[in-house]
Amino acid sequence: MLTDPISDYLTRIRNAMSAGHKVVEIPASNLKKEITKILFDQGYILNYKFEDNSHQGSIKIALKYDKVTKEPVIKKLKRVSRPGLRQYKGSGELPRVLNGLGVAIVSTSKGVMTDKQARQEKVGGEVLCLVY
Repeated sequence: MLTDPISDYLTRIRNAMSAGHKVVEIPASNLKKEITKILFDQGYILNYKFEDNSHQGSIKIALKYDKVTKEPVIKKLKRVSRPGLRQYKGSGELPRVLNGLGVAIVSTSKGVMTDKQARQEKVGGEVLCLVY
């Protein structure tokens, strides 16, 4: 049993990128699906596919690499809030990642969204992770 499924999700992506894999398969949950959609919308992954072949289902993510240097597009995936220390921020306190070049993924009362969307909707929440 995992105590932190989001951390496991980020670690699987991180490990697959460092090993140079094209696709990574991760056990699915609704929160992980929302994070995957945000990563796709922001251009950090090539594509994704939700498969409901088993009880839990899985997410297949096609990782994105630079065409010339073959380096992963995602430089860093950092878990902010964790089960032992939750990080809640108001709309004015949300972190700016690399002065707007990166993305903070926030779980709000209006759903999972980026820090920019949360600021526009003037809603705060739990800062799940930082991506750049």
